[in-house]
Amino acid sequence: MIIRKLFKFENAHIVRGCSTVRCRSSLHGHSYKVELLFESDFLDNGQMVYDFGLMKQNMKALVDSFDHAVAIWNGDDEEYIKDMQKHSDRWVLLPISPSAEQFSRVIFVMIDKLLNQTNSINGEKNVKLHSIIVHETATGYAQCFSEDAYSQKMGLIDLEEIVFSDVIKNDWGDSELFEKLKKGESFLNSCSV
Repeated sequence: MIIRKLFKFENAHIVRGCSTVRCRSSLHGHSYKVELLFESDFLDNGQMVYDFGLMKQNMKALVDSFDHAVAIWNGDDEEYIKDMQKHSDRWVLLPISPSAEQFSRVIFVMIDKLLNQTNSINGEKNVKLHSIIVHETATGYAQCFSEDAYSQKMGLIDLEEIVFSDVIKNDWGDSELFEKLKKGESFLNSCSV
């Protein structure tokens, strides 16, 4: 069975090297929709694959990190990077150019790692991240599967190379969330809603 949770965020970026002149040369934004799709052949004690309420914690925090932020490729012009960091409180420095395809890969790697480091509390079994869909526009999206997220052909995503601004980190319930994720620390699900 596959379940889906939808999140939204507003983000600005420049996608260097793309075909469209406006896209590669001008800062612009999109209203993104991100679908997290999970699968399992088991149901938990509540007869669910994975409680949607559990996704309102760290998963939501990671996706929300991109909201009202500037996504910056660390391979871009150094002066541009410094200016974006200087003039925006919310920025994310990425080891990839922030296309919809790459957003789907980055989000897949983060959510997959988080899911694998989260201790189940209600009998969840064999829950796997099926895919991530990132809608950049009403008519265009990118869908990432595990083989895409961890593809050497597409370039490996190293979480150590992702940097969130302090303002973003301070918005998380745990300002060390991403550091714990990178270190492989365990997370405990708790649903108080």
